[in-house]
This record gives sequence, structure tokens and C-alpha cells, in this order.
Amino acid sequence: MRKANVLPGLRLGLGYTLTYLSILVLIPIAALILKSASVSPEQFWQIATGTRAMASYRVTFGASLIAASINAVFGLIVAWVLVRYTFPGKRLIDALVDLPFALPTAVAGITLATLYSGNGWIGQFLEPLGLKVAFTPLGIVVALTFITLPFVVRTLQPVIEDIEPEAEDAAASLGASRWQTWMRVIFPTIFPALLTGFTLGLSRAIGEFGSVIFIAGNMPLISEITPLLIISKLEQYDLPGATVLAVVMLIVSFVLLLTINILQWWTAQRQSGDGGASEPMPAPVVQAA
Repeated sequence: MRKANVLPGLRLGLGYTLTYLSILVLIPIAALILKSASVSPEQFWQIATGTRAMASYRVTFGASLIAASINAVFGLIVAWVLVRYTFPGKRLIDALVDLPFALPTAVAGITLATLYSGNGWIGQFLEPLGLKVAFTPLGIVVALTFITLPFVVRTLQPVIEDIEPEAEDAAASLGASRWQTWMRVIFPTIFPALLTGFTLGLSRAIGEFGSVIFIAGNMPLISEITPLLIISKLEQYDLPGATVLAVVMLIVSFVLLLTINILQWWTAQRQSGDGGASEPMPAPVVQAA
């Protein structure tokens, strides 16, 4: 006998879903695209490829990619340590990972700018080495790395928890080294989650505003991010220019997300084609005495 669902049925639930998504996502995006259509294709191209706009794209997407890549490496290490090891203060460190979620982005930006300025706690040791962080593009990378760390860690933690330690023991019993165990047993299992965390972090970094403007310096052609340029155009009542830049950001973000989703689908198909297992480990060679 078919068990009745507690939640509404398909038709009612689908209706609520489409209505909710339309109000929050589809209608605002459609309005943005329609507003950008008010300018001619020549004007659209001229605004989207202006010198200041192109410089802001390089800063925004370049810093976001670097920050997401850094967290893909170190976020994986943090997640692995929090899952696999027990040590004093573990719960405190685990709670600190969520701090960028709870902390207002403006507070994070002010704090980082204070720490990394020339007379800050950290910046006073870096500037004599010729490493200026605050009010430079490097400061943008620092802020975006701070903001996007939880996305990678929280995405990887449940996947690492599901990996049985016996799988590593079995690989070691077959003669696999630590590097072979990592590349053939562990990494293929966590790679889809790592890719998802990287994508979430990259998407969050591209649209970040509050934490960046206080540490970036906001110098046109040098350390100005695209969201700030959009705000500047709105303050100058240049609504068509702001709309065009927003559409460009929307298109690039959508292409990035689509590319990552295709890679995730390809990875899942490849793993299912391999029967969900990695390449078998070579049998150990036992030499006769």
C-alpha cells in the first residue's frame, strides 16, 4: 500500500516551488535582462568592454579564482584534520570555521584592513619584507579567502566522514603507498565534493562586496571590483551602465557554474562506469628469501 506523503503532493508542491523561485530568482533576473535590452548592442558592447570595466573584471574574477583555489587546498586539509583527528580545542576550531558565515562582511573587511595595514598586527611585519596587503589586490584575495573558507570545509566534512578507514587499510595491505592510497582511493571519492565546494566558494567570491571594499583600496584600474563599479554607476544615476555590468557578471557566473556542473556530471558518469571504484591496486610483490 502506498504511504501518503506528509508534505503536499506533486502539483501543489511544484506550484509553490515555481512561484517561490519566480518571485526570488526568475522575475528579478528577467527584469535585469529586459532593462539591459534598452541599450543598443553597440552601446552594450562599449559599456561592457570599457577600460575600467575590463580592469574590474580582471580583479574580480582573478582574485575570486585565486581565493577559491587556495581554499580548495587548505580547506581540504582543515576538513581532513577536523574529521580524522582528535586534539584539544577541536570543537573551538570547528566553530571558528563558521565565523565568516556569522560575522557581518563589513566587520570582516574592517578587521582584515586593520590587521594587514602598515601599522597593523600582521602588516607591520609584512611591509618591511616588501609585502603590502591592505589596500592592494592582494588584500582582496585575503578577504575572499576568509569569506569562502566555510564553503569548502563544510562540503567536504560529511564526505570524509563517510570514508571508512578500512579502505585505507585494505589499500596498504595490497602494497599501496600513502600517495597511491590518496590518489586512487581517497581523492576520487572526495573530488566531486571538493569541486562543489570550490564552485560555491568561487560563486560567493565573485559577488562579494562588503568585506572587500574596506581592504581593497578601491583604486580604478588597480583594485576596483566589479560590484563596486556597479554601485558607483548607480550613485551617478547611470542605470543602463550598471545594468549592463550586472548582466555581464550574471552571464560569466552562469557559464562558470554550468562548466563546473558539467564536470561534476562527467566525474559521476566516469565513476559509475568504473563500477564506483577506482583503479584496482597492484598486488604486492613478495620476494623469495
